[in-house]
Amino acid sequence: MTLRIGCIADDFTGGTDVAAAFRRAGLRTALVFGTPEDTTALPAGCDAAVVALKSRSTPVDEAVADSLAAQRWLWSRGAAQVYFKYCSTFDSTPQGNIGPVTDALMDAAGAGVTLHCPASPPNGRTVYQGHLFVHDQLLSDSPLRHHPLNPMTDSALVRLLSAQTRHHVALLDWSTVRRGVAAVRDAVVAHQQSGVRHVIADALTDEDLAVLGAATLELPLVAGAAGLAEGLGHAYPAAGPAAAETLPRDGRAAVLAGSCSARTLEQIAQFYAAGLPSLHLDVLAAATGRDVIGEALAWYDEQDPDLPVLIYASASSDELAAVQAQLGVAEAAARVEELLGTLAAHLVERGVRRLLVAGGETSGAVTTALGVRAVLVGEEADAGVPWTYATNEHDGLALMLKSGNFGAPDLFVRALAETE
Repeated sequence: MTLRIGCIADDFTGGTDVAAAFRRAGLRTALVFGTPEDTTALPAGCDAAVVALKSRSTPVDEAVADSLAAQRWLWSRGAAQVYFKYCSTFDSTPQGNIGPVTDALMDAAGAGVTLHCPASPPNGRTVYQGHLFVHDQLLSDSPLRHHPLNPMTDSALVRLLSAQTRHHVALLDWSTVRRGVAAVRDAVVAHQQSGVRHVIADALTDEDLAVLGAATLELPLVAGAAGLAEGLGHAYPAAGPAAAETLPRDGRAAVLAGSCSARTLEQIAQFYAAGLPSLHLDVLAAATGRDVIGEALAWYDEQDPDLPVLIYASASSDELAAVQAQLGVAEAAARVEELLGTLAAHLVERGVRRLLVAGGETSGAVTTALGVRAVLVGEEADAGVPWTYATNEHDGLALMLKSGNFGAPDLFVRALAETE
């Protein structure tokens, strides 16, 4: 099999988001969880493959090694171009991981220059004069300044990326983007000739991203969020309409939420307000040895099997701070992942066939616990939030892996109601 394009995503929900973008562009897309092995197989007829890693917040050396391994595997499947997908909020620290991973992938590919753009206009992420906006706010003024792992307190992308790489970073501004594909190509070449390796591009609309995608079709490596990936996907020769996958109608439905983002908290509140069964996991009680898993499963067994259920460890910023103060940030996150991953395995054993998971780290824990290595990407419930379909021994299982800040407030209720 020869892929049209390969992609490396730095977390699992980011992988889902970018896979949905390729599918919207008409590419039949597979999503692979974790660093693939040489024997990892792709479903037949795929135009694009996304390798979803958990490299956003891992140590730099580990993130680089995993990303390089994914790149080699994609090359072995015929991908001539690789897309490095990171979050549309540029989640990172001054040490990385965006800069170091991009540099390593470029070195391996022999690439002299690349273009970055984290814009995702349908989700309110735009870039203007090199500054990242979330709707009408600068990133540094948005709720994401309180992100529990990577608080984003700066909006200037050239400055943010310059702190993560020894190479030169420069801006390709919106006026150039608006002049079209040839102007962008010429600007990228001029930047490279002047010693710039990383080019940050402005983008305010999907049309801007289509221009950037067409202009970067020949680059060995391109980097950004799902919006630029879709623009790039549209630049490939038409592959025809994406195949329709079938959402299972039998079995039960459940939501597992570990994200503490403002949008996920809204989605939890709407699920509860709809009168649907909801249970909050006590992470501190679990840390003391209480059988929180057993209690949750006993509660689940008592619920009406015709109704979707929600089990969540999500918490407000004050509640999260209290848990982190007692357990530490890393231990608190690990506890949540362990609890929800274990619960996912038990719920699937009990007949759940439609499982919606909120949060990147939570999604990683769930797919790992289930042993799901590859899925086909299907229809979206909201922008960047598609159903996916397991292709291994879990055939018949549908997963929706949702980034914490994605989806409308009624997503939990609507996505599962639509499957009834």
